[in-house]
Amino acid sequence: MKESERKNPEQVSKAYLTGTPMDSETWKKALVFLGILIMVYFVTLVVCSMTGFTQTFLRIGINLIIVAGILVIFFNNGLNQGSGAVARGEIAFHKQENGKPLADSERKICYHPLKGFLVALLGTLPIFVLALILSLMTTRQTASQGTLPGWLQPYLTRSEISLSLSSYTNPAGISALELVRILVRIVILPFINLAGSASDKDATLLLERFSPLLVLLPAAAYGFGYMRGPSARSQIHTEIAENARRRIRREKKERRQRRQPAAGKGPQQLN
Repeated sequence: MKESERKNPEQVSKAYLTGTPMDSETWKKALVFLGILIMVYFVTLVVCSMTGFTQTFLRIGINLIIVAGILVIFFNNGLNQGSGAVARGEIAFHKQENGKPLADSERKICYHPLKGFLVALLGTLPIFVLALILSLMTTRQTASQGTLPGWLQPYLTRSEISLSLSSYTNPAGISALELVRILVRIVILPFINLAGSASDKDATLLLERFSPLLVLLPAAAYGFGYMRGPSARSQIHTEIAENARRRIRREKKERRQRRQPAAGKGPQQLN
């Protein structure tokens, strides 16, 4: 075998049935995707809280690694799911070719290039809705009121002044929009750190406006990884075939080696 053929073995693929974008497992997988998403964002919050570097290159480098790590995690997750779906398609095709009964549900769960995007979008939907609400309603944040100085405390008992000072003693509670802002900022925290910090009002406002697109990045990575399922499955078949060829070559070599000593032993001449 030529050296080039060993380095670049011929790709091996098997026929498989194509399913539908949505099947009986779609919502279950979407919930699993959402659970993984929440866990990743929680870990990201902890890591970002521990990496508040003042040096610009360290801050940008660490947060770029975090963003890239999140995308790689979901890409690989989608790749594994896509490869598994192709394997189910191969089994379904084999059953169909052998004339065995094939249920409609078995066909639907087979690989479809859009299935990964649909699962990821449904799993991201709750977070996307929150980000969309914030992007439509957000405004530039301004400084909040400070505490009331001690020398003004006596004026609180005077009726003509106490009403004007009541906002200091009775601060407004957190609004629904502020709660949404907190949740969305946790999700896009690495991007906020890339831009500087939450104290950079203009950059934070811009990120909040684009937050619906930012929260869809893991879903996009998952979907593109899922689309690579057939290639990943083909790689598995190629490695299996290559290992089988290597085993055959090794066995032939061992048989030749066993025959050579026997052939080398000629009739010994008697003195």
